[in-house]
Amino acid sequence: MVTPPPSPNKAFAIDLARASASVQDVARILNSHFLDKQEIIRLMLVSAIAGEHMVIVGPPGTAKSAMVGMFAKLVDARYFEYLLTRFTEPNELFGPVDIAAFREGRYTRRTENMLPQAEIVFLDEIFKSSSAILNSLLHVINERKFANGPNIVQVPLISLYAASNEVPNDESLAAMFDRFLLRVLSDNLDSYHFGELMAKGVSLEVSRMTGRGDELRPVITARELRTLHAAFDRFMVFPDDFMAKYKGLIFQIRSEGISVSDRRAVKLLKLFAASAVFDGRPRVHDGDFFVLRHIWNNLDQVELLEEIVNPIVDAYYRDHPADRRFIGPQASLDDLLSELNLIRELLTTGSELSDIQLFSQLKNLSEIKAALTAMPSDTANRMLREVDQLLETVFASSKFGL
Repeated sequence: MVTPPPSPNKAFAIDLARASASVQDVARILNSHFLDKQEIIRLMLVSAIAGEHMVIVGPPGTAKSAMVGMFAKLVDARYFEYLLTRFTEPNELFGPVDIAAFREGRYTRRTENMLPQAEIVFLDEIFKSSSAILNSLLHVINERKFANGPNIVQVPLISLYAASNEVPNDESLAAMFDRFLLRVLSDNLDSYHFGELMAKGVSLEVSRMTGRGDELRPVITARELRTLHAAFDRFMVFPDDFMAKYKGLIFQIRSEGISVSDRRAVKLLKLFAASAVFDGRPRVHDGDFFVLRHIWNNLDQVELLEEIVNPIVDAYYRDHPADRRFIGPQASLDDLLSELNLIRELLTTGSELSDIQLFSQLKNLSEIKAALTAMPSDTANRMLREVDQLLETVFASSKFGL
């Protein structure tokens, strides 16, 4: 008996689940190496899923290049990276001039193993490069094309990641900065993470010196990412209520003086859809609006965007706790604290909860408690006591009274 092929919808669900599992494996490995970088790591993967570009801004020593470098090892793709300075010449990125062709009167570059043939690219200190390099990069980023002499070559670029120590304030750099749909901050860790940072740092330094570190193997391939891109029309379907909220957010953001062009507003839909794919969902929900926290044009706008976006995202996860992210063995203390605050607000504001909602929140508290128990630190112990107090409050309520 011949087994019939799966239906298109079932095959689609299987492919989505497989892709989601792969990208989440990449995120899990990265989160195990980098403290309190979950949102940055998620955005790196969202960028790759959507085929868009991202710049990470932050002071030196905040793991910008390390994160992208490890990400590149986990993706089986042609990779190119370079540290740019004002003295960097185009041939260092795009390849040397082909001397044999030049003698025949043709000006072309040899692009083997250079940026025009890469699928994942990382450019450190991108805004320090020359105008000649920036102009060529704009064509590559915008059109996925490279002018090699008289020939226009299609480049296989999936995503270009860049890093900078500061936000550019030169008008000549505005066009390049605008091409990064996502602008993400990477800062030094706070005091809560100092102990974990030292422990992980010591482990990393020892592994480097002894050569006994974990050997990273690719988890997902460029081909798999391109397969997602080819089927992306399936994800670019948005419910009316989602679009209504998106319209309200965009016009509220613009009213605060934060520029969002129509082109960027359309492209951001790809990132919402990619966030859903990351989770294995065929459709977006309001939690995907977190992406809008990272569309600032200068650092003064970061807090403004959080004030606009966070209420929508937090309200969604309060009403849909089963959809929340980051709870699990790789959750950080900040993630757990944020989730604990949401649950506390839900349980103590006097809102009427059904039995199902109440037991769901109790289950969430149990998961948080289990995750905190696996984190031996003073902060985790203090949070454990807060969880116990919240549980006592709930059980002492009339709903559970004898």
